[in-house]
Amino acid sequence: MTSSVQYRVVFGKKDEVVDGPDDAALVITVAAADATADPTGLYMQGKLKASGSSGRLFALLRSGEVSRVIARLASRS
Repeated sequence: MTSSVQYRVVFGKKDEVVDGPDDAALVITVAAADATADPTGLYMQGKLKASGSSGRLFALLRSGEVSRVIARLASRS
């Protein structure tokens, strides 16, 4: 499965770090304040938002990719 993913870490209104194409099949969004927590737990609490394939999201959560990318973006590097 090679669908594109866009990650968004939101620091404030009109202040976010984005990684991935604008036409991504899956968009994952989380607040920077929550970026250090477990993304699976954040999803279950409604703090990590996703639009697109939930199957693809669950596969990425299982692989650890979501956690790695969010941590990198939250550090603004």
